[in-house]
Amino acid sequence: MSIDVNRRFYREAAAVQDAEGWRIALDGKVVKTPARNPLLVPTRALAEAIAGEWAAQDTKVRPDTMPLMQFASTAIDRVAPDRDRIVAETAGYAATDLVCYRAEAPAELVARQAAAWDPLIDWLRERYDVALQVATGVMAIPQSDHALAGLTRAVAAQDDHRLTALAVMTGASGSLALALAVLEDRIGPEAAADAAQLDELFQAERWGIDPEAEKRRAAQRADLVAARRFLDLLATGAA
Repeated sequence: MSIDVNRRFYREAAAVQDAEGWRIALDGKVVKTPARNPLLVPTRALAEAIAGEWAAQDTKVRPDTMPLMQFASTAIDRVAPDRDRIVAETAGYAATDLVCYRAEAPAELVARQAAAWDPLIDWLRERYDVALQVATGVMAIPQSDHALAGLTRAVAAQDDHRLTALAVMTGASGSLALALAVLEDRIGPEAAADAAQLDELFQAERWGIDPEAEKRRAAQRADLVAARRFLDLLATGAA
């Protein structure tokens, strides 16, 4: 059975183990991905959490309320068969990373950006031996081939599941630097959301909250938090 169902048709969801790994079963029948591939996950903790998402469904199954299921399915259906493209797209954010483009004014915003983003630039230098260039304004600045190659290697080093989480966090935040920092527990997902939303939050303080912008920021934050939870469950019980 696949996830493309509307009505809840099962009574029980459970994590089950076989020779290949951990699966999720609904009334004893194993779940498949939307592309009808076998849904296999590497840890019991992740399988149980995904089973919990299925168990929490009401009369209808809503995939948008099942982020862990979506991450696991994406890793299998989209990332594994197309790794090179996903790596290139994710690493490509480094060429125009959010944290490299700074405001010229006002002074308070400039200071906030420096306080939030400079430590990430420093961490990337120490962790990956790469130096991203920083500039004011919105005009694109070139990053060195050495820096881009180093960050591409960091992205490519991830397995399919971790690459899935990294790609989601990079797209959500607009920053590979922020996503890598969350991936490696340098910062938490909430702090990453604050850093990614720094400019918008500064403007909201001055001019008031835009409901649509607030909704977008909440979705961005939820993606980062869900990705970090997915990573934690991958690590729990892993060899």
